[in-house]
Amino acid sequence: MHIQPFYDPDTATLSYVVSDPATAQCAIIDPVLDYDPAAGSTSTASAERIIDYIQASHLTVAWLLETHIHADHLTAAAYLKQRLGGRTGIGSRITEVLEHWIPVFNTAHHTPADGSQFDRLFADDDAFAIGQLDGRAMHTAGHT
Repeated sequence: MHIQPFYDPDTATLSYVVSDPATAQCAIIDPVLDYDPAAGSTSTASAERIIDYIQASHLTVAWLLETHIHADHLTAAAYLKQRLGGRTGIGSRITEVLEHWIPVFNTAHHTPADGSQFDRLFADDDAFAIGQLDGRAMHTAGHT
């Protein structure tokens, strides 16, 4: 297994690409979408660094994984999925988080509360694979 971190200085967060050298399959974990609050705009510079790394390493994306909903940054998962493919996944308790935040941000008209915006909702101890690497989902409290 190879783990490549990507540090985002604006949010002081890390994204990761975890890859299986035997199969060249990888997962992108917690990718950052750049946000400029003063301008109210987003950009994909951080995501492009990940894309450049994946393409230079000749990797194929199996998963785009979110460890939790992020209060510290926006996610680039949808952008990366569009550019590189792969399936999105998050813990199944995301529905509890959405139940709380959808009314706060008044996003019911475009945010599915059932988690269907993700390809897979992982229950605690669900198995998944990145190439020949076997993984298990584990519920944690997160940090948001």
